Amino acid sequence: MISVEGWTVTYDGASRPALRDADLHVDEGELVLVVGETGSGKSTLLRSLDGLVPHFSGGTVSGRVQVAGRDTRTHRPRDLADVVGMVVQDPAASFVTDTVEDELAYGMEAIGLSPTAMRRRVEETLDLLGLADLRHRGLRTLSGGQQQRVAIGAVLAAGPRVLVLDEPTSALDPVAAEDVLSSVTRLVHDLGMTVVVAEHRLERVVHHADGIVLVEGSACSDVLAPAAAMGRSVVHPPVVGLGRALGWSPLPLSVRDARRAVRPLRDRLEAAARQTTPARLIKAGRPATAAARSAVGHRTPGEPLVAVDGLAVVRDGRPVLAGVDLDAHAGQVLALMGRNGVGKSTLLRVLTGTLRPSRGRVRVDGLDPAGARARELVRHVGLVPQDAGTLLHADTVARECREADTDFGAVPGTCRALLSRLLGPSEPADLDDRHPRDLSEGQRLLLALAVVLTGAPPVVLLDEPTRGLDYTAKARLVAVLDQLAAEGNAVVLATHDVELAADVADRVVLLAEGEVVADGPADEVLSASTAFAPQVAKVLHPLSVLTVPAATDLATRAGVIRGRS
Repeated sequence: MISVEGWTVTYDGASRPALRDADLHVDEGELVLVVGETGSGKSTLLRSLDGLVPHFSGGTVSGRVQVAGRDTRTHRPRDLADVVGMVVQDPAASFVTDTVEDELAYGMEAIGLSPTAMRRRVEETLDLLGLADLRHRGLRTLSGGQQQRVAIGAVLAAGPRVLVLDEPTSALDPVAAEDVLSSVTRLVHDLGMTVVVAEHRLERVVHHADGIVLVEGSACSDVLAPAAAMGRSVVHPPVVGLGRALGWSPLPLSVRDARRAVRPLRDRLEAAARQTTPARLIKAGRPATAAARSAVGHRTPGEPLVAVDGLAVVRDGRPVLAGVDLDAHAGQVLALMGRNGVGKSTLLRVLTGTLRPSRGRVRVDGLDPAGARARELVRHVGLVPQDAGTLLHADTVARECREADTDFGAVPGTCRALLSRLLGPSEPADLDDRHPRDLSEGQRLLLALAVVLTGAPPVVLLDEPTRGLDYTAKARLVAVLDQLAAEGNAVVLATHDVELAADVADRVVLLAEGEVVADGPADEVLSASTAFAPQVAKVLHPLSVLTVPAATDLATRAGVIRGRS
């Protein structure tokens, strides 16, 4: 169905290929997962399948890509629309109509289907993706998961044989993500559709894959068996990391596999847990507690930097937040979690003064954000929004960093040094000369974060900060957030990434219907949740162990892993 032979892509002005000598073959009816670090070339590979590369991206290409026998070099995207359909990371950005039914029909009108055929396909697509009850709903009123399913449906309605998905669950809560992935697997198993997916949150999708393509340093493997690929990949989900640490073979790809593998060890692990102090059991391999962090920072330990009392926000006549009480302290990392649309982003906007509360009292580093001037407020609070590109205005990365240094009065080179730390070894050689819009979504987010941190605000807010980041990039982000907390800052994350919360959060606040439904230490809130528990917590339940390092420490104390202190 898909044949890639010696495919090399070099974008205009780039010093090296974005993708080099790719050779792979995908059979019909397979779900193939593309795995690689941020900026490795995954999106270039995906966009090569529907002709966006090279017809819209420009640059120089060599080799050949064929989809259902059509050569993408000689067939433009419109010539491939009936064969391959692509769903981008932000589904709302692709919508061209106002309602679900109209959006599904639009693509069929564009390719000239008869009204009878259009009606039949719309009905079939509504049923297939569980959208029938939403057919007359406005697209902007849908949740993130519903929007993602509509975007998939709009592509499917044109009748392609190949579906390409770029980060389909990156902005979704765990429940919505599972709904989307269930719909995708149904397309594969019930309709025999070929699906190619790039997804950084591998814990959500790796167990669904028939094969995996590894993209490493712009080099691309052929399709590998999932267990074999995870055995060699630098990028892997926590359950695979746990299997590697405990020497399991074959490696588990799902929580169910791992729970079966851990069954013979459970009694020993539980006995070791009873003899281990709760602090060590929870914190092994994780950042220090908030109190310990702020004790070495520049502020009084536990000093409240964010105070929210009785906050209510009404938008378009609908209550979004209803009587929220919340605080965040110096040296603390707080994770706001909950389903799409519960008010997490709204709360962050109130804290930055871009949205006025309907009632309640809000203070950020002693200021009322609604009444403070923007030039003053940025010295106290900084936000990296979901669409990080809205913070970026220069025409090159180097200029963006220089302007950030100038705007905040920072030492020249401050922003660029922060960016290098966030990107790590994956930093492109030609990064300084790239336009921010030409970066991957993950790279763009890290650039925006570097710009915000250049101002050294005591309160740092991040809205879905791991969208587009692989596990290694996420680990670098965690190190930066931990350092911010150690210096006495308050960090507030709105996130659906339960693994990020397990790695870095001291405290988790769960929102539902605009209200706080849970607020407590990360280990207690996450391990008690069915929807928001990280993989390791699910594997070792009922033990309150959230991360691979903590599980490895416990296994060592239980004698399961030897030769470690």
